[in-house]
Amino acid sequence: MRLKEIRKSRGISQLKMAFDLNTNQNTISRYETGEREPGITELIKIADYFNISIDYLLERTDNPKLQK
Repeated sequence: MRLKEIRKSRGISQLKMAFDLNTNQNTISRYETGEREPGITELIKIADYFNISIDYLLERTDNPKLQK
């Protein structure tokens, strides 16, 4: 998952992202290290937060744009 790469490229800390998504920093850290995988609801929240497709987040495509 590209979460860490995307988050850092936008200059967002784990703490800010956790606050914005109403979760905790440890959860974000575990997603980034692969220790824990987000469920579909969390994937949708993360993709919406960065305005990217879930496929891009999960490295299924190199196109971050949402398909309309």
